[in-house]
Amino acid sequence: MNRPFSPIMHDYKQTALKQSKKFKAFQWFTVGLGIPIIIVFFINILNKPADNKEIPEKFLYETKQNVPQNHSVIDRASENYQLETSITEPEPAYEFIELKISQGDTLEQLFRQNNLDVGQLMLITELDKAKNQFRRIKPGNVIKLTHLNGQVISLRSKIDLTSELVIEKKESEFEARIIEHPITKKKRMAYGIITSSLFESAVAAGLSDKIIMNIAAIFAWDIDFVLDIRQGDSYYLHFEEIWQDGKYISDGEIIAAEFNNNGRTLQAIRFVGDDGYINYFTPEGDSLRKAFIRAPVDFTRISSNFNPNRKHPILNTIRAHRGVDYAAPKGTPIKASGDGKVIFRGTKSGYGKTIIIQHGGNITTLYAHMSSYIKKIKIGTKVRQGETIGFVGSTGLATASHLHYEYRINGIHRNPRTVNLPDAKPIDEKYRMEFFTYAGPIIDELKQFKNMHSAKVAFSN
Repeated sequence: MNRPFSPIMHDYKQTALKQSKKFKAFQWFTVGLGIPIIIVFFINILNKPADNKEIPEKFLYETKQNVPQNHSVIDRASENYQLETSITEPEPAYEFIELKISQGDTLEQLFRQNNLDVGQLMLITELDKAKNQFRRIKPGNVIKLTHLNGQVISLRSKIDLTSELVIEKKESEFEARIIEHPITKKKRMAYGIITSSLFESAVAAGLSDKIIMNIAAIFAWDIDFVLDIRQGDSYYLHFEEIWQDGKYISDGEIIAAEFNNNGRTLQAIRFVGDDGYINYFTPEGDSLRKAFIRAPVDFTRISSNFNPNRKHPILNTIRAHRGVDYAAPKGTPIKASGDGKVIFRGTKSGYGKTIIIQHGGNITTLYAHMSSYIKKIKIGTKVRQGETIGFVGSTGLATASHLHYEYRINGIHRNPRTVNLPDAKPIDEKYRMEFFTYAGPIIDELKQFKNMHSAKVAFSN
C-alpha cells in the first residue's frame, strides 16, 4: 500500500542520518590522532635523564645477577657488592704439640709416633743452624712444634738458658734462626736458724734444694752437717736469682755466706777471676777448700767410728777399726776426698771391692766394701777432689751397705774425722788486690742484713 509522501517526515529522517555520520567520523579522527601522541609521551618519559640521582645499591644488587659473566661493570656499587658477598675462608686448624725426649728416643721415631712428615724432618736437620742441635738431643730436651695435618709449620728448641732455635716454614722451604733470651740476675738475702737440721731450716726459710746443697758444699771442709750441727746454729746468705722474660727461672750462685756453728763463725765470698778461676775464700783471702773433704759420701749415719779396740761384728774378736764406716744405701756415689792418682783398684780380702788413692808424697786414702767402680777409674787414673769413683755396697766382710774409709799419713792410720787436714792454697797473688776490692762491699752488705735482722728479732722479743 502506497502511502502519500510527507515532506515533514522526509526532512527529519535525513537530518538525523547526516548528524550520526559526522559524529562517528570525529571519533575516529580523535582516536587516530591521540594514540600516537600518547605513545610519544610515554617514550619521552622513559628516555628522560635521571637528573644525576644515584641508583640505589639495592637495585644494583638485584640486577647484578643478570649481567653476563664477560661483562665488566666498573662502578663503586659493583665493587661493594663483590666485597660484601665474598665468603671468608676459615683459618687453618693448626695443632701444637711438645716432643719430650726420653732415653733412647730419636727424632725420626717421635715424628712417626705423632704422624708428622719424616721427609720434612730430613730437610730441617740439614739446615746449618739446626745440625748441631739435633745431633745431640738428650733425655729431658723439649721440642715445641706446630703442624697442620702432619705438615710442620714451625719448631722451637732451647739451645741453652739464653738461646733458642726457631725453625719456620717459608713457602716450600724451612728457615732457621737463633733467638736470644737474655737473663737478669737479681740479688736476694736470706737467713735461717737451725732447730734440727740444715735441710729443714732451709726449707722453712724458702730456700731451694740447689741453695741448700751449695751451702753444704761451701763449708764441707769445716763442718760435718750430720755430726757437727747444733740447735741454734744460724746462717746468712747473699745469693742470685735468675730471671728471664719477666719470669723466675732458678736460683743462681751464692755470692757470700756466713755460718755460725757451735760458737765459731765461718764466712765465704765467691770470687771469679778474668780467666775463669772460681773459688770461695775467707775475707782474708784464705781458701775454704781443704786438700781433703771429711766425708767422701753422703751418708745417713756413722755406723762405726775410728776405734783401735773395736770388737769385729762378724769375726767376734777384738780387732782395731782403723777407719770410719759411713752407712748409706747401696749405690750411693763415693767421691775422691782429694786430688790424687789411683794406685789400687780391685778386691782386697775382707775389704771387698776397694780403691786406694795416693795424694802427694805421703798421704793415701782407702775406700772399701764398694758395690762397683766407675768404668773409667783404673790404676794410674788421676782424679779430682769430689769426683765420683764408685758406689756404696757390702762386698767383703760387711753386714750391711756402707763405706769403710781410711786416711793414712806415711802408712799410719789417722782418724779421718779429727785429723788436721792440710789447707788448700790461698788466693793467687795476682788476684789479691782485685779480691779485696770486690769482697769488702759484699761483706759490708751481708753485715747490714745481719744487723737489720738481729734488730727485728730484738724488737719482736
